[in-house]
Amino acid sequence: MCGITVCVACPQQLVSNRLTNGFTNGHPNGFTNGHPNGHTNGHTNGNTNGHVNGDLRSSLREKMQASINMINHRGPDETGMWISDDSKIALGHCRLSINDLSPSGRQPLASDDGQIHAVVNGEIYDCDRLRKLCSKQHNYTFSSESDSELVLALYKIYGAPDFFQHLRGEFAFVICDERGGKRRVIAARDRYGIKPLFWTRSGENILMAAEAKAFLPLGWKARWDVKAIATSGWQLDDRTLFQGVKKLLPGHWIDITEEDGIQIHRYWDAEYEDKRKVETRTIDEMVLGVRERLVESIRLRLRADVPIGVYLSGGIDSSAVAGIVTELARENHVKIGSQESPRLACFSVGFPGSGFDESSIAERTAEFLGLEVIKKEVNEDTLARDFSETAYHCEHHHFDLNCVAKFALSTLPREHGFKVVLTGEGADEHFAGYPYFPVEFLREEDYAMPESVLASNPDIRKKLFGSVDTDMRAIFQNLGAAAEGATDDCPAMGEVGETTVPWTLLVWHAKRQLFSPWVRDRVQGLDYRQTVIESYPQDARAKMRSRWHPLHSALYMWNRATLSNVLLSCLGDRTEMAHSIEARTPFLDHHLTEYVNRLPPSVKVSLSRQVLEQTNGDEAETGGRDDQGPLWKKAAPGLTSFSEKWILREAVRPYITDELYQRKKHPFLAPMKWPRDGPLHKMLSELLTQESVEALGFVDYEAVEKSMGLAFGDEADTGAFRSLLYVGAWVTLSKKFAIEKVDMSSWTD
Repeated sequence: MCGITVCVACPQQLVSNRLTNGFTNGHPNGFTNGHPNGHTNGHTNGNTNGHVNGDLRSSLREKMQASINMINHRGPDETGMWISDDSKIALGHCRLSINDLSPSGRQPLASDDGQIHAVVNGEIYDCDRLRKLCSKQHNYTFSSESDSELVLALYKIYGAPDFFQHLRGEFAFVICDERGGKRRVIAARDRYGIKPLFWTRSGENILMAAEAKAFLPLGWKARWDVKAIATSGWQLDDRTLFQGVKKLLPGHWIDITEEDGIQIHRYWDAEYEDKRKVETRTIDEMVLGVRERLVESIRLRLRADVPIGVYLSGGIDSSAVAGIVTELARENHVKIGSQESPRLACFSVGFPGSGFDESSIAERTAEFLGLEVIKKEVNEDTLARDFSETAYHCEHHHFDLNCVAKFALSTLPREHGFKVVLTGEGADEHFAGYPYFPVEFLREEDYAMPESVLASNPDIRKKLFGSVDTDMRAIFQNLGAAAEGATDDCPAMGEVGETTVPWTLLVWHAKRQLFSPWVRDRVQGLDYRQTVIESYPQDARAKMRSRWHPLHSALYMWNRATLSNVLLSCLGDRTEMAHSIEARTPFLDHHLTEYVNRLPPSVKVSLSRQVLEQTNGDEAETGGRDDQGPLWKKAAPGLTSFSEKWILREAVRPYITDELYQRKKHPFLAPMKWPRDGPLHKMLSELLTQESVEALGFVDYEAVEKSMGLAFGDEADTGAFRSLLYVGAWVTLSKKFAIEKVDMSSWTD
């Protein structure tokens, strides 16, 4: 893992007649790259020999080092830097040593011919096979045992974009290719956006970094992108909260040359089976197919030169990971990182005295597997104490305090000597684990399995559809979430077929009344679902309209938006790397996901035959289940009759307890109701002063004051509480990034 910062001077087509830039890049935890003081530090001193004034080079080095230091939490083990001979490119890297702990694993890296340099953030898996391919078949000479060097080797052998098909893992990297007397800069991000990569322009330079804060020493000044915030664009497309700072989208790469300027390409996107293709595989074949690919994905992620643990919750996903790791170690003698013992360490978080505390289930799972579980109890004091630091590291607001709990949890592994953990992220997004997926499953019959219960009983499916849709909306209301900015008619909705997903993606968006009057005027009449739809590629929209089943369209839309832009950030990389923890996500292995995406909808969401037999399609009499957690306690029978992630349950059945096999999905959420005058109430009251809120320039203080009066106590309005979390994050960022107050002139189209 590492942190990366990059500064590249714009090519001729954009700004200047030459490529001047600076990269600073860190090992697996980030990049920091940039030119120090604008375009002047990237230019030569006029001498025909191309040498750069020593003072300018020294200044570039100092500013690059300052940039690396801003994200040193991503890689505290060592730092490195490479500056081109003409000082137009600088690559900087801060390293978290995972594979090859020796000095040979340092970054930036150079190819065996010395003409290609790179900084790599993340992990490349299947290393042994790939190294053999590169060295024996293509005569590439490796200088280290680091997996990161594979990026250089594969690029040199296959070029771009062909080398992407060989990369398996989570990564963000920048390559500088100086072969043939020409300069080419390539930057890329993994298929699901597990690792971050941001870019912006500063003067005549292009800056790239794992976190936006790394831009600050390189001449960048943070400004709010109010339109991206107010219309939710920051969590849907390539925008961020900061004006001019963009995310490189998952599965995309940037190509920068003097001849063609900056070009952004897509090298991968999710695909689903044609909904009218009849499935010919048996259920047993599909279950085994999932199991084999998941086990292989986990096995590949157990390679490291440091100890590896697991984040264990009360859910099926992380429990399955822990169970599979345990069997691989005990039965197949697969080594868990550098550990000599097959005994796995598990790290868990709990909210004591709350219905949201699943730590007892995690403890029972650990006991079943014979594992050690180390628990972090997160109380109100912890959440209040860590709120601002979490917002600073995430660099965006969030609708729940679960990200603060994840921030606190991530202190545990390092305290016990671990740098790497395996997690369960991505399972819900591919196996349809969330409560808003059944309504999309019911929207249309599953042509792939015409003999399935609901496909052969259209009347039952239609009856259930209305009930489930109502249930889903009630759950959101109970959680204090309601879609904002959706009118009765949105012509663009036809672009993605009939679906409630654009509405669902907006339920956590900040409400219009929270913003200043001038912002409300700007968004008056806007349907934010338009922003949702426009964030998807045209070819994907066409498939949603005619080729994909609505459930698969829903999974695609969710994964391209909330998964990559929110969940893998504040519940993934940013809160983990704040404490120098590399998290590996086996459910997001693209060999596994590509297989799962091609499975029929009916094996992902399944309706109990017993319920159908008992009710004959009428509403069940059982109601919600008190033992399934607060999300389902008041749920109506429509949703509770479904088994989400059915095929995953069957695939991992040998590795989990009966309790987990039967338990419904409970999202990782923090409690939403807190007492008046408690630590959170006091913290937010002190943070959200009138002066601090009005200094933002785009928030209505009266709305904040009203929310403060409603957000605490036994009868707390959870929607008001979430509004305070949004503004609290904005105020924190405004102070830490020294962001000036904005006005209506800052609104950019």
